[in-house]
Amino acid sequence: MAMTQTDSDKAPVLEIRNLTQRFGGLTAVSDFNVSLRKNDLSGLIGPNGAGKTTIFNLVSGFYQPSEGEILVAGCPTAGLKPHKVTALGVARTFQNIRLWNDMTVLDNIRVAQHYRLGYGFFHSVARSKHYMQRETEIAREAAELLEVFDLQRYADELPGNLPYGTQRKLEIARALSVHPQLLLLDEPAAGLNSSDIQELIRLVRWIHNKFDVCIWMIEHHMDVMMELCTQIKVIDFGQTIAEGTPDKVRNDPAVMTAYLGDDVI
Repeated sequence: MAMTQTDSDKAPVLEIRNLTQRFGGLTAVSDFNVSLRKNDLSGLIGPNGAGKTTIFNLVSGFYQPSEGEILVAGCPTAGLKPHKVTALGVARTFQNIRLWNDMTVLDNIRVAQHYRLGYGFFHSVARSKHYMQRETEIAREAAELLEVFDLQRYADELPGNLPYGTQRKLEIARALSVHPQLLLLDEPAAGLNSSDIQELIRLVRWIHNKFDVCIWMIEHHMDVMMELCTQIKVIDFGQTIAEGTPDKVRNDPAVMTAYLGDDVI
Protein backbone atom coordinates (compact mmCIF):
# COMPACT_ATOMS: atom_id res chain seq x y z
CA MET A 1 0.00 0.00 0.00
CA ALA A 2 1.31 3.44 -0.89
CA MET A 3 2.20 5.71 2.00
CA THR A 4 -0.15 8.69 2.29
CA GLN A 5 1.12 12.23 2.83
CA THR A 6 -0.14 12.07 6.41
CA ASP A 7 1.74 8.80 7.00
CA SER A 8 4.87 10.32 5.45
CA ASP A 9 4.67 13.35 7.73
CA LYS A 10 4.47 11.03 10.75
CA ALA A 11 7.42 8.84 9.72
CA PRO A 12 10.63 9.60 11.62
CA VAL A 13 13.16 11.80 9.85
CA LEU A 14 15.67 10.66 12.47
CA GLU A 15 15.45 7.61 14.67
CA ILE A 16 18.16 6.71 17.19
CA ARG A 17 17.93 3.38 18.98
CA ASN A 18 20.00 2.40 22.02
CA LEU A 19 22.96 4.53 20.95
CA THR A 20 26.16 4.07 22.95
CA GLN A 21 29.57 5.59 22.24
CA ARG A 22 32.77 4.67 24.04
CA PHE A 23 36.19 6.26 23.73
CA GLY A 24 38.59 3.81 25.34
CA GLY A 25 37.33 3.33 28.90
CA LEU A 26 35.06 6.41 28.77
CA THR A 27 31.39 6.03 27.92
CA ALA A 28 30.44 9.36 26.33
CA VAL A 29 26.87 8.36 25.41
CA SER A 30 24.86 5.55 26.95
CA ASP A 31 21.67 3.93 25.59
CA PHE A 32 20.37 7.11 23.94
CA ASN A 33 17.06 7.08 22.06
CA VAL A 34 15.18 9.72 20.11
CA SER A 35 12.63 9.91 17.30
CA LEU A 36 12.24 13.16 15.34
CA ARG A 37 9.61 13.77 12.69
CA LYS A 38 9.06 16.16 9.83
CA ASN A 39 8.71 19.79 10.99
CA ASP A 40 9.80 19.01 14.58
CA LEU A 41 11.81 21.71 16.34
CA SER A 42 13.45 19.93 19.27
CA GLY A 43 16.30 20.58 21.66
CA LEU A 44 19.11 18.65 23.30
CA ILE A 45 20.60 20.18 26.44
CA GLY A 46 22.94 19.24 29.26
CA PRO A 47 25.98 20.51 31.17
CA ASN A 48 29.37 20.83 29.49
CA GLY A 49 30.78 17.39 28.68
CA ALA A 50 27.37 15.71 28.82
CA GLY A 51 27.79 14.13 25.36
CA LYS A 52 25.61 16.42 23.24
CA THR A 53 28.07 17.19 20.44
CA THR A 54 29.16 13.54 20.43
CA ILE A 55 25.58 12.62 19.53
CA PHE A 56 25.57 15.16 16.69
CA ASN A 57 28.92 13.80 15.48
CA LEU A 58 27.45 10.30 15.46
CA VAL A 59 24.34 11.38 13.55
CA SER A 60 26.38 13.26 10.93
CA GLY A 61 28.82 10.38 10.39
CA PHE A 62 31.97 11.82 11.99
CA TYR A 63 31.92 8.94 14.49
CA GLN A 64 30.64 5.39 14.18
CA PRO A 65 28.67 4.20 17.23
CA SER A 66 30.00 1.53 19.57
CA GLU A 67 26.46 0.18 19.88
CA GLY A 68 23.00 1.04 18.64
CA GLU A 69 21.45 2.21 15.40
CA ILE A 70 20.87 5.53 13.63
CA LEU A 71 18.33 5.80 10.81
CA VAL A 72 17.76 8.84 8.59
CA ALA A 73 14.38 8.64 6.84
CA GLY A 74 14.46 4.91 7.53
CA CYS A 75 17.96 4.36 6.11
CA PRO A 76 20.65 3.01 8.49
CA THR A 77 23.78 5.18 8.53
CA ALA A 78 26.15 2.50 9.85
CA GLY A 79 29.47 2.66 8.01
CA LEU A 80 28.58 5.78 6.00
CA LYS A 81 31.06 8.64 5.64
CA PRO A 82 29.84 12.18 6.46
CA HIS A 83 29.23 13.11 2.80
CA LYS A 84 27.06 10.03 2.38
CA VAL A 85 25.05 10.99 5.47
CA THR A 86 24.67 14.47 3.97
CA ALA A 87 23.32 12.87 0.81
CA LEU A 88 20.62 11.20 2.93
CA GLY A 89 19.45 14.66 4.00
CA VAL A 90 21.44 15.64 7.11
CA ALA A 91 23.08 19.07 7.40
CA ARG A 92 24.69 20.70 10.43
CA THR A 93 26.38 23.76 11.83
CA PHE A 94 29.12 23.81 14.45
CA GLN A 95 29.65 25.51 17.79
CA ASN A 96 32.79 27.11 16.36
CA ILE A 97 31.84 28.56 12.99
CA ARG A 98 33.43 26.61 10.13
CA LEU A 99 33.37 28.60 6.92
CA TRP A 100 35.85 28.51 4.04
CA ASN A 101 37.50 31.88 4.66
CA ASP A 102 39.53 31.82 1.45
CA MET A 103 36.33 31.60 -0.61
CA THR A 104 33.68 34.26 -1.16
CA VAL A 105 30.31 34.10 0.55
CA LEU A 106 28.73 32.95 -2.73
CA ASP A 107 31.33 30.22 -3.23
CA ASN A 108 30.76 28.97 0.33
CA ILE A 109 27.19 28.23 -0.68
CA ARG A 110 28.13 26.77 -4.07
CA VAL A 111 30.84 24.41 -2.85
CA ALA A 112 28.53 22.90 -0.22
CA GLN A 113 26.54 21.35 -3.08
CA HIS A 114 29.48 19.42 -4.55
CA TYR A 115 28.06 16.04 -3.49
CA ARG A 116 25.10 16.44 -5.90
CA LEU A 117 26.89 17.89 -8.92
CA GLY A 118 26.13 14.88 -11.11
CA TYR A 119 29.27 15.14 -13.25
CA GLY A 120 32.77 13.69 -13.02
CA PHE A 121 36.36 14.76 -13.57
CA PHE A 122 36.20 14.41 -17.37
CA HIS A 123 33.18 16.73 -17.62
CA SER A 124 34.88 19.39 -15.48
CA VAL A 125 38.12 19.30 -17.48
CA ALA A 126 36.34 19.30 -20.84
CA ARG A 127 33.79 21.86 -19.59
CA SER A 128 31.08 19.80 -21.19
CA LYS A 129 27.53 20.98 -21.77
CA HIS A 130 26.38 18.99 -18.73
CA TYR A 131 29.11 20.60 -16.61
CA MET A 132 28.14 24.12 -17.69
CA GLN A 133 24.46 23.45 -17.14
CA ARG A 134 24.94 22.10 -13.61
CA GLU A 135 27.32 24.92 -12.64
CA THR A 136 24.81 27.49 -13.86
CA GLU A 137 22.01 25.83 -11.88
CA ILE A 138 24.08 25.70 -8.70
CA ALA A 139 25.18 29.32 -9.04
CA ARG A 140 21.56 30.37 -9.51
CA GLU A 141 20.42 28.39 -6.46
CA ALA A 142 23.23 29.85 -4.36
CA ALA A 143 22.34 33.41 -5.40
CA GLU A 144 18.67 32.77 -4.61
CA LEU A 145 19.54 31.44 -1.17
CA LEU A 146 21.69 34.48 -0.39
CA GLU A 147 18.76 36.67 -1.38
CA VAL A 148 16.36 34.72 0.83
CA PHE A 149 18.75 35.20 3.77
CA ASP A 150 19.38 38.87 2.88
CA LEU A 151 23.08 38.11 2.31
CA GLN A 152 23.29 39.04 -1.37
CA ARG A 153 25.18 42.28 -0.60
CA TYR A 154 28.04 40.13 0.79
CA ALA A 155 28.22 37.70 -2.17
CA ASP A 156 31.77 38.71 -3.16
CA GLU A 157 33.07 39.25 0.39
CA LEU A 158 35.26 36.81 2.31
CA PRO A 159 33.42 35.43 5.36
CA GLY A 160 36.14 36.62 7.75
CA ASN A 161 35.27 40.22 6.87
CA LEU A 162 31.67 39.82 8.06
CA PRO A 163 30.25 40.50 11.53
CA TYR A 164 30.10 37.39 13.71
CA GLY A 165 26.32 37.22 13.68
CA THR A 166 26.31 37.43 9.87
CA GLN A 167 28.86 34.62 9.68
CA ARG A 168 26.55 32.47 11.80
CA LYS A 169 23.68 33.31 9.44
CA LEU A 170 25.83 32.32 6.45
CA GLU A 171 26.74 29.00 8.05
CA ILE A 172 23.06 28.17 8.50
CA ALA A 173 22.31 29.25 4.91
CA ARG A 174 25.12 27.00 3.66
CA ALA A 175 23.67 24.06 5.61
CA LEU A 176 20.26 24.63 4.03
CA SER A 177 21.80 24.74 0.55
CA VAL A 178 22.04 20.94 0.57
CA HIS A 179 18.23 20.66 0.91
CA PRO A 180 18.31 18.71 4.19
CA GLN A 181 15.49 16.80 5.82
CA LEU A 182 17.27 17.26 9.16
CA LEU A 183 19.14 20.38 10.25
CA LEU A 184 21.45 20.02 13.27
CA LEU A 185 22.28 23.34 14.96
CA ASP A 186 25.17 22.97 17.44
CA GLU A 187 25.05 25.97 19.79
CA PRO A 188 24.05 28.53 17.15
CA ALA A 189 23.94 31.32 19.78
CA ALA A 190 27.55 30.76 20.90
CA GLY A 191 29.49 34.02 20.80
CA LEU A 192 26.47 36.16 19.93
CA ASN A 193 25.44 39.29 21.81
CA SER A 194 21.88 39.77 23.11
CA SER A 195 20.74 41.58 19.96
CA ASP A 196 22.15 38.86 17.70
CA ILE A 197 20.54 36.18 19.87
CA GLN A 198 17.11 37.74 19.36
CA GLU A 199 17.81 37.86 15.63
CA LEU A 200 18.84 34.17 15.75
CA ILE A 201 15.56 33.24 17.45
CA ARG A 202 13.63 35.02 14.71
CA LEU A 203 15.81 33.35 12.04
CA VAL A 204 15.34 29.81 13.36
CA ARG A 205 11.60 30.32 13.70
CA TRP A 206 11.47 31.70 10.15
CA ILE A 207 13.48 28.75 8.80
CA HIS A 208 11.17 26.33 10.58
CA ASN A 209 8.12 27.98 9.00
CA LYS A 210 9.57 28.49 5.49
CA PHE A 211 11.68 25.37 4.86
CA ASP A 212 10.43 21.80 4.93
CA VAL A 213 12.99 20.70 7.51
CA CYS A 214 13.21 19.09 10.93
CA ILE A 215 15.44 21.10 13.30
CA TRP A 216 17.35 19.64 16.25
CA MET A 217 19.29 22.10 18.40
CA ILE A 218 21.99 22.05 21.06
CA GLU A 219 22.15 25.29 23.01
CA HIS A 220 23.37 26.58 26.37
CA HIS A 221 21.20 29.71 26.23
CA MET A 222 18.10 28.35 27.92
CA ASP A 223 15.94 31.30 26.84
CA VAL A 224 16.60 30.31 23.21
CA MET A 225 15.62 26.68 23.83
CA MET A 226 12.57 27.50 25.92
CA GLU A 227 11.26 29.94 23.33
CA LEU A 228 11.86 27.81 20.23
CA CYS A 229 11.60 24.12 21.09
CA THR A 230 8.43 22.14 21.66
CA GLN A 231 10.29 19.11 23.07
CA ILE A 232 13.64 18.93 24.87
CA LYS A 233 15.84 16.02 25.94
CA VAL A 234 18.35 16.48 28.74
CA ILE A 235 21.49 14.37 29.12
CA ASP A 236 24.16 14.30 31.79
CA PHE A 237 27.29 12.15 31.70
CA GLY A 238 25.95 10.60 28.49
CA GLN A 239 22.65 9.46 29.97
CA THR A 240 19.16 10.83 29.43
CA ILE A 241 17.86 12.32 32.70
CA ALA A 242 14.71 14.13 31.49
CA GLU A 243 12.61 14.86 28.44
CA GLY A 244 9.39 16.64 27.59
CA THR A 245 8.04 20.13 27.08
CA PRO A 246 10.17 23.14 28.06
CA ASP A 247 8.09 23.76 31.19
CA LYS A 248 8.36 20.13 32.28
CA VAL A 249 12.13 20.08 31.73
CA ARG A 250 12.66 23.45 33.42
CA ASN A 251 11.05 22.22 36.63
CA ASP A 252 12.54 18.72 36.71
CA PRO A 253 14.61 18.20 39.91
CA ALA A 254 17.15 16.02 38.06
CA VAL A 255 17.75 18.81 35.56
CA MET A 256 18.20 21.42 38.27
CA THR A 257 20.63 19.13 40.09
CA ALA A 258 22.66 18.53 36.91
CA TYR A 259 23.01 22.24 36.24
CA LEU A 260 23.19 23.67 39.76
CA GLY A 261 24.38 20.79 41.96
CA ASP A 262 22.84 19.09 44.98
CA ASP A 263 24.15 21.67 47.44
CA VAL A 264 22.34 24.51 45.68
CA ILE A 265 19.14 22.52 45.30
